[in-house]
Amino acid sequence: MLERYGHGGDLKSAEESFGLPASSFLDFSSNMNPYGPPAAVFDALLHYKHDITNYPDPVSRSLRAKLAQRHGIEPDSILVGNGAAELIDLAVRALRPAKAAIAVPCFAEYGDAIRKSGAALYEGRLSAASGFQLDRSWVSAAIAESGASLYMLGSPNNPTGALIDPALIRELLESGATVIVDEAFMDFVPEEGRFSLLKEAAFRRNLLVLRSMTKFYSIPGIRLGYIVGHPEALAPLRALQVPWSVNSLAQSIGEAVLDDEEFARTSLAWLQEERPFLQRELQSFGLYVHESQTNYLLLRIPDELLMTAAALQREMGKKGVLIRDASKFPGLDDSYIRVAVKRREQNERLIGTLRTILTENGVSRNDRT
Repeated sequence: MLERYGHGGDLKSAEESFGLPASSFLDFSSNMNPYGPPAAVFDALLHYKHDITNYPDPVSRSLRAKLAQRHGIEPDSILVGNGAAELIDLAVRALRPAKAAIAVPCFAEYGDAIRKSGAALYEGRLSAASGFQLDRSWVSAAIAESGASLYMLGSPNNPTGALIDPALIRELLESGATVIVDEAFMDFVPEEGRFSLLKEAAFRRNLLVLRSMTKFYSIPGIRLGYIVGHPEALAPLRALQVPWSVNSLAQSIGEAVLDDEEFARTSLAWLQEERPFLQRELQSFGLYVHESQTNYLLLRIPDELLMTAAALQREMGKKGVLIRDASKFPGLDDSYIRVAVKRREQNERLIGTLRTILTENGVSRNDRT
């Protein structure tokens, strides 16, 4: 199983599962920008030899200053962390909710962090019929039923790719609860200014917004993310954070990529062309494709194709193409897979491999695994 440690992109597990070298796989199981890393990353690596003997800045001052300038907020409203996973854990531990709510399907780390904190967890299910879109009825039900003092939501949501109307998040905030919005994939959204609550988080004491730098800039080996909030709301997180959580190489790379505006323009242009192409092609041979606003697609395998997500992942892996078994996300069953959007030639290989397996190697429902 590719997700034996809970995530996609695990090439060591792929080697062990499918018997091929890591370098031979085409990985659609993790959602990295195929245009990255930017050239600035390699320049930063070359210069890093001069800094490796020094301790990193414990509060990432230079990187926070650049992020603050980019977003038009104050540096004190930003906490840099060792990837979004660290910040999710820090936020829940700092807030210490008695009850917390999530909208499923969603990133499994939300529920994991809440359960580890000892809080009661409310899982409000999103409807497949509505494209797993969080709507006003979900908000009303959650406020009435959950008793939650904390909501953790993804926008765009992972694995669905759906954005949340900011007005709905404000309704949750007005109920008196704290809301953490995970905007890890917001950099891929052309209308970021319309949907992001990042600037608002800098001024509201009960709103925190998470961002990842690893997805858009394709640097998952460098764990780097940040959380935006009112300085007083961030203070408990700073107090819990391990000293030198963010190493100096990560800080240097984070500063370097923010200067590459051409990389950002190229990436957005690619996605606006390639995502609709991939969606059309996948729909053409019977897969149901949910609408997405970011760089991945959630797919449902219809009953008539006679294959489960696990079986399809296994057959694809044998051919050197990795996909995500989305049944591992809370709220989804074994008919769902998730694939990243990549460059045209890579997407064509995915399409060709999927078509071959689904039409020639399907298994009956009696053989479901």
